[in-house]
Amino acid sequence: MTSTSDTKWSTFLGGLLLGSTLATGALYFAAKYGPRLANGAENTGPNGASKPTTRRKQARSSSPTRRQQAFWQYRPGPPAGAAGTAGAGSKEPTANGQVAPNLANGHAHFGGQDGEEPFAAAARRSVQQHGAGPGGLKQDESEPDLTDGRPLLTSSSLYSQPSDLALAASGAHRPAAVLTGPANRSNAAAQQFMRAASYGNLQGLGTAGAAAPSSSAQVQPYKYPQQPDSARTAGATAAPGPPAQPPPAVVVPSFPLAITAQPPPSPVVTTADAMASEGRLIEDAAMHDQYCRVITPEPIPTEETEEVCYLLKQAMDLRSKWLFRPLLSPEQQAHLPEATTFSQLIGDPFAYRPVEAAPWHYEMEGGVMAVYADTSKQQLLFGPPGSAVDFFTDMHWLLKISNAGHVRTFTHHRLLLLEQKFNLHVMLNADKEFLAQKSAPHRDFYNVRKVDTHVHHSACMHQKHLLRFIKSKLKKEADEVVIFRDGKYLTLKEVFESLNLTPYDLNVDNLDVHADKNIFHRFDKFNLKYNPFGQSRLREIFIKQDNLIHGRFLAELTKEVFADLEASKYQHTEYRISVYGRKPVEWDTLAAWVVQNRLYSDNNAWLIQIPRLYNVYKEQGIIDNFEQLLANIFQPLFEVTADPASHPQLHIFLQMVVGFDLVDDESKPERRPNKHMPSPRDWSSKHNPAYAYYAYYMYANLYVLNKMREARGFSTFTLRPHAGEAGDIDHLVSAFLLAENIAHGINLRKSPSLQYLFYMAQIGLCMSPLSNNSLFLDYHRNPFPAFFARGLSVSLSTDDPLQIHLTKEPLVEEYSVAAQVWKMSSTDLCEIARNSVVHSGFPHQVKMHWVHTTYWRPGPEGNNIQKTNVPALRLRFRADCQGEEAGLVMSGAANHAARLRAREAVSAAVPAARRPWEAGSGADARMCNQQQQQQRGCGRGGGTGHGTMEERRSAWQPSEHT
Repeated sequence: MTSTSDTKWSTFLGGLLLGSTLATGALYFAAKYGPRLANGAENTGPNGASKPTTRRKQARSSSPTRRQQAFWQYRPGPPAGAAGTAGAGSKEPTANGQVAPNLANGHAHFGGQDGEEPFAAAARRSVQQHGAGPGGLKQDESEPDLTDGRPLLTSSSLYSQPSDLALAASGAHRPAAVLTGPANRSNAAAQQFMRAASYGNLQGLGTAGAAAPSSSAQVQPYKYPQQPDSARTAGATAAPGPPAQPPPAVVVPSFPLAITAQPPPSPVVTTADAMASEGRLIEDAAMHDQYCRVITPEPIPTEETEEVCYLLKQAMDLRSKWLFRPLLSPEQQAHLPEATTFSQLIGDPFAYRPVEAAPWHYEMEGGVMAVYADTSKQQLLFGPPGSAVDFFTDMHWLLKISNAGHVRTFTHHRLLLLEQKFNLHVMLNADKEFLAQKSAPHRDFYNVRKVDTHVHHSACMHQKHLLRFIKSKLKKEADEVVIFRDGKYLTLKEVFESLNLTPYDLNVDNLDVHADKNIFHRFDKFNLKYNPFGQSRLREIFIKQDNLIHGRFLAELTKEVFADLEASKYQHTEYRISVYGRKPVEWDTLAAWVVQNRLYSDNNAWLIQIPRLYNVYKEQGIIDNFEQLLANIFQPLFEVTADPASHPQLHIFLQMVVGFDLVDDESKPERRPNKHMPSPRDWSSKHNPAYAYYAYYMYANLYVLNKMREARGFSTFTLRPHAGEAGDIDHLVSAFLLAENIAHGINLRKSPSLQYLFYMAQIGLCMSPLSNNSLFLDYHRNPFPAFFARGLSVSLSTDDPLQIHLTKEPLVEEYSVAAQVWKMSSTDLCEIARNSVVHSGFPHQVKMHWVHTTYWRPGPEGNNIQKTNVPALRLRFRADCQGEEAGLVMSGAANHAARLRAREAVSAAVPAARRPWEAGSGADARMCNQQQQQQRGCGRGGGTGHGTMEERRSAWQPSEHT
C-alpha cells in the first residue's frame, strides 16, 4: 500500500508540475502573440475560429515591414465599451437581441516619421501604455489622442450604437472615404490625408456644400439615418418594405476644389465610381507631398561642382538683369476676377476710346529709342538695362562658361538623372495618374485648352482649304481686278489664263505648296512653297494683305480659319504676321486691314514677326543703314503710345498684339558679334548683321516701349523669337538672356549647359517636330521627348500647316503624331497642352480661367485638374525635381562664394612685404594676375575652365608663408 500510495502521489505531483508548466507557457505565448492574432483579420475564420498558420506564412509575416504594417494598418474591434466582447472573431448581441459578427476589416490608421509608416510609433506607444484589448484597446476605454488633438478613426468613433456596428459589418452603408483591404504606399498616404484632414473636419453632414474646418479636437461620429427596426434586426439581410434612404453626402475639403464623396446606397459599387473615388484620393495625396517616388542620394559636393553651381547662379542672375518683367507680377494681380474670353477684358475690340497725349519726348540714340520728360532732354525716363557693349560682353562670358568642360560634365549628368527620375516616376505612378484623370468630370485631351504658340498667319490654312478657296473665287469672282502686272490691270480669270490653268485642272498636286523631301536643309526652297502653283503673283493675290484689293481675299480666308477655331472651342492660336521695316507706313496698312475687315476672334492673338532681311532691302536701295530699319519698325509704335490719336487704328490693333518675333533662315553663316561692333547708324554695309545684333536692338527698343506703355496703362509685348532651329549656339545664348520663350530650340541638344539653364529658368520651347522633320532634323532624332522627360517647359506647335499638315485641325494632328511615335500618355499630352497655355500671350485673367487662379505657381498649387486634366501627382513630381535642382545649385553657389570671401580675407591679411610675387615682374606678375582672377570666382572677366581643379587651386597659393 505504501508503494502504491507513493506512486500515486508522485504521479499527482508530476501532473501538477506539468500542468503549471503548460499553463505558464500558454500565458507567455498569449501575452506575446495574443494581441497580434486578435488584430489580424486574416487569422480569423468565418465563424470566429482561429485559422492554422503555416510555417511559410509565419516566416513571411515575421519580416519587420510586414509586422509593422500588420500592426498599424488594420485594427479591427468592436466599439469601446460594447458589452459581450470576447475577442477577435467573437459575436456580440445587438440592441434587439440579434448577434452581429465583429468587423473583419478595421479602419486604417496613418501618420509617422523617421521612416516609420504613419502613426505607427504613436499607436505602439498607446498599446504599451493602455494595454491591448480584443480590438486593440482596453475594455471600456476610448482611443487615445494621437495627432493634433484628433483621435484616430475607429469603429468606436464611427459607429455610436451596436446596431450601427452591425449594419456596417454587413457591408451596407460603409463610408465612401474609408478604403478596406490591402493598400500600397500611395493609397495608404491618400487614406491618411482623407482621414486626418476630412473626418476631423466634418460639419453639417446633411448639406451638399463644402464643409468648414472644425476647431474641435474631437471626431464627430458619423451618424447614419435611422433604420427601421426590421432592418436593424436583420443585420446583413435586406428587410422587406421601402428601401432605406441613402446617408447624406460626406463633403471632403480639398484643393483646389471641394471633393464630394457619396456613400453608396447599396453594397454594390460600380467600377467607374470606385476608380473615380480612388482618383480623388490620389489627387489629394499628391497635393500634400504623398506619392511614390525614388529619392536619389546626392553625392558629396566637391570644390569643382560648387564652382559650377556658382557659375550657373551667375548665369541665372544675368537673365534676371536683362529680361523685361512687368511692373505687376501675376501674384500681385491674383485678386483680379477670371475672364472667360479676351473680349471680356477689352470690350468691343474695334472701339476707339480717346486717350490724352503724353508730353514726353523720344528720339533714337545709338539705335535705341530714348524717352525724355520734355524736349530739353535733361531727364531720361526710360532706357534699357544695359548698352550693346554690356550685352555682348555678357553673351561672350556665357558662351565661355557653357563650353567649359566641368560645366558641361556637371549639367550633362544632372540632365540624365532628371530623365531617369521621370522614367521611374512613370513606372511607379502612371496608373495612379490615369485614375486621377478619370476623377475629373467632363475633361479629356480634346476639351482642355491648347494654344498653337508658333504658327505663321500666311500658312495658317491647310492646302485643301486654300485650294477650295481659290476655286470658289475663280468661280464666283472671276472678273474681279486683282493685280497690276506688266503695265496693265488683270482680272482673276486673266491671271489663271496667263498660267494656262482652268478650274477643272486645279488640284492639291498642282497647288504644290506641301513640303516634300527636296526641301530638307533647303530653306530657300521651303520659302518658295508659299507660292501657290509656283507663282509669286498668286501669293500676292491670296496670301498678302498689302495688294491691289487691300488683302480682301486673305481677310476672308482668315475669317474661315477663325470659324473653324471657334467651332473647336478649345483650340487657340497666336498667328504671326509680318512687319518688314521697309517703310513706316507698314504699321498703318496692317492695322487698317485688321480693323476694317474686323479680324478678331477670342481664340486668337496676334504676334508681329520681323524678318531679318536688312541685306535685301539694302541691295534694293530701300534703306541706307540698320538704324533706318529700326526706326521704320519702332517710330510708329512710340508715336501711337505717346498719342493714340495719331494712329487710332494702330492703337486698336495693338490691343490684340501680345509679342514680337525674329524670323529667317538661321542656318546662314554669320560672324559672331563682339563689343567692338559698329552702331546701327554706322552699319551701312551690304552684309546682314548677326542674329545677336538683331536680337539686342530689337530687345532694347521693345524694353523701352514696354516701359512707356506700362506707364500709360497700355498692354505690353514679349520677345519670343525663333532660336535654335539651326545655326550657331550663340542664338540660344542671346535668347536665354533676352527672350520670354522661343520657337524651336532643337539645338539645345548640342549644349547640355544651356539646356540645363533653360530647364532651371523654365523658358518655354514652342517646338514643331513635323516642321523640323521637313527642314532640319528627322522626326525620330528630335529631342522633344528627351526635353519633356527632363522637365523642360515644352509645347507642341504647327509652324506652317499649309506646308506640313493635312487636316483641318493641324494642332491635333501634331499631338497625334507625337503620341503615336513617342508613346505619350494622356497625362503627357495634357501636360504639354497646359504648357502651351502658360507659354502663350493671352491675358493673365484668361489664363486664370483656363488653368487655375494661381497658374503661375509651380506644382499642384498652380493647377486645377478640373480645367487642365493634368493630375496633381505629375506637377508635384515636376516641382519636387526642380526644387531639388535649385537647392543643389544655390547651396553649391553659396559654399563657393563663402570660400572666395575667405580667400580674399586671407590675402588681405597678408602684409605686402610678405607677398614677394607682387614686387617682381614676368612670372611673378602673371601669378598675381592669375590669383586675382581666381579670387573673383572665375567671373565674367576671368578664366573658367582651364586646367584641373588642383592647378587652379595651386595658382591661388601665392607662397608657402601664407
